[in-house]
Amino acid sequence: MEISVIGLGKLGAPLAAVLASKGHQVIGVDLNPDFVNKINQGIAPVPEPCLQELISTHQSRLKATLDYEEAILHSDVTFVIVPTPSDEEGLFTNQYLLKAVEQIGKAIAKKSAYHLVVITSTVIPGSTDGEIRQTLETTSTRKVGSQLGLCYNPEFIALGSVIRNMLYPDMILIGESDQKAGAILEEIYRTSCENNPPVKRMSLVNAELAKISINTFVTTKISYANMLSDLCDRLPGGDVNVVTEAIGLDSRIGTKYLKAAVAFGGPCFPRDNVALVAFAEKVGARADIAKATQEINAYQNERLLNLIQQQAPTKKIGILGLSYKPGTYVVEESQGIHLAHQLVEKGYELSVYDPMALDEARKFLSQKVQIATSVHDCLCQSDLVVILIPWPEFSLEITPHALGQTGSNKVIVDCWRILAQSEFSQLCQLVYLGYGQNQGASDTLALR
Repeated sequence: MEISVIGLGKLGAPLAAVLASKGHQVIGVDLNPDFVNKINQGIAPVPEPCLQELISTHQSRLKATLDYEEAILHSDVTFVIVPTPSDEEGLFTNQYLLKAVEQIGKAIAKKSAYHLVVITSTVIPGSTDGEIRQTLETTSTRKVGSQLGLCYNPEFIALGSVIRNMLYPDMILIGESDQKAGAILEEIYRTSCENNPPVKRMSLVNAELAKISINTFVTTKISYANMLSDLCDRLPGGDVNVVTEAIGLDSRIGTKYLKAAVAFGGPCFPRDNVALVAFAEKVGARADIAKATQEINAYQNERLLNLIQQQAPTKKIGILGLSYKPGTYVVEESQGIHLAHQLVEKGYELSVYDPMALDEARKFLSQKVQIATSVHDCLCQSDLVVILIPWPEFSLEITPHALGQTGSNKVIVDCWRILAQSEFSQLCQLVYLGYGQNQGASDTLALR
């Protein structure tokens, strides 16, 4: 099948590459000439594991253009993955999406064959069957139906594992204008996924609500674990790892995302919570759980800052981890950037390090912040170090021997509890989040 993908950024480029790898002829569209040129040269336009490999291997079936009309006239299905930024109220705005749909519609008007438009960008419920459908029908001069299909099909992926998430999804969510549109889209996924995920087909508005609800439910689990972590901090003998592992064994709850550490961040989770609250208020409903999730998440920043101030022996602080999660360069809503700003305001001397995000982080950090060249460099420059993101490199490079070479009397605040107390307790003051600080050793009772 011939497919066009509008938007070749962090999600669009991987989607285009995955579809090409499954035998489809794919043409991508982006307003950024650099992205278009890189795709045509066989170069990944964004850093993402496995993306370059897919593009290099399947370059014969993948190309890109700046021209909407060229892409639409040479494809049967169009996926639209463009930004939907938040407005002042927290709702998603469709300004870029509508501009893209307008161009798509004008091109469809010049062809006679059936065309399916798939909206993948996250939108507020009511958008796809509302102003998006209206714009598409007006510009294409045809009604959604026998000659024009419209679907809402959001991705459930995580940066750093986008390709794997697309190849092995937990499920496929399809909001469809009609049976024909949904069946075409389902068939694309049946031939593209390497597992056999359940496919849930539903109305457009139900799919829109399901998408935003999934993300907010996940963040609720994170904030619940962080609430328990705060309790464990105050209980001698409390260990949030032991508590959450036990809770997660209940099949009604599960272990995924039930992990206590720092506040959640990134380009999706925070804004989806805010958007759900704003949308609920707009339609006269209550979203108190989403509000509480946001409040608990915001409190984690205050909680961590207070702990650092209590434990800091001097004004020399190090932060390990500036991306919002391991495996990505993205620093949007990053707790590392946020903490860095707070510490600079408090007058601390700050050294930071991240395996992938240093170039991106520089755009947001004060010039007063020292950029370390390695984990070892950051440790040497600091008396207190915060392990903010659980990059695998940190647990591999912070060994007892390596730590011994960086000076004595250090405090390490291990937010994710990736270093073992038994190995480091004699070399430094190792402080966990979610761990009663009066106890001498972790509760190591095996769960049975």
